Amino acid sequence: MGMEPFVKEDSIVRKIWGKSDTVLFIFAGSAAEFALNKAVDWLYFTGKLPADPIGRLFSTVNYAKGIIFASREQAFQTIDKINWIHKAIEKERGYEIPAWSYRDVLYMLIHYSIASFELLERKLTDEEKEEVYNVFYRTGVRMELQELPPNYKAWLPARQQHLDNDLQKGKYTVDLFKQYKKHLGAVRYRVLLESQMLVVPEKVRELLGFRKFSLLRPTVPLYKLARKVNLDTVVKAILLPPAYKKEIKALDVVT
Repeated sequence: MGMEPFVKEDSIVRKIWGKSDTVLFIFAGSAAEFALNKAVDWLYFTGKLPADPIGRLFSTVNYAKGIIFASREQAFQTIDKINWIHKAIEKERGYEIPAWSYRDVLYMLIHYSIASFELLERKLTDEEKEEVYNVFYRTGVRMELQELPPNYKAWLPARQQHLDNDLQKGKYTVDLFKQYKKHLGAVRYRVLLESQMLVVPEKVRELLGFRKFSLLRPTVPLYKLARKVNLDTVVKAILLPPAYKKEIKALDVVT
């Protein structure tokens, strides 16, 4: 192709985002944390989130993939498109989405990229964590976000500060979890909650009243084994809504 990729071909970020199960954990965690965000009313404003939370999830995934697995130029186009969509919503509503709320979403993706990979694969090295941070940092810079910490180490206290200041359990939180349940059904919803318990930070666990121990914890080694013999496809087919089979299959990137 001859075009410079936005994320290096051999980057750990491509490994993390190239496997559907890791991506699903990233979004299980994000779905929990996002429901607590003080600015979640912005997504209620368009009505899209409560109407189809799972569909919204996949469109977000596709945006992220459109950045991670693209050339620098294509990635910039995707980021600019995201900016444009948000600006249009701001104009319609009459005031701006708070800057901290944009950073929150970026920080969420950094945290869950690391937590999900470490849950299903192995611990990341400091260099790899720095690489994860750098990819999202460059995304944030292109989005013209202010006050982004320069590196992973500096980001850790900033992330904690965001968790402490920007989350609350409110009526939107309760409603959003109701929508998750409605769209997933009781059993899958239970699995979602147990999955979330595996990856969310302490502050999110406290606010949502989650147990410290997830019932799925003992099954993680079994699942890793299932992946080795390609049984994970069967597991995913059982656990995920049939309507999204195609989207789930598309999450796996052949590298």
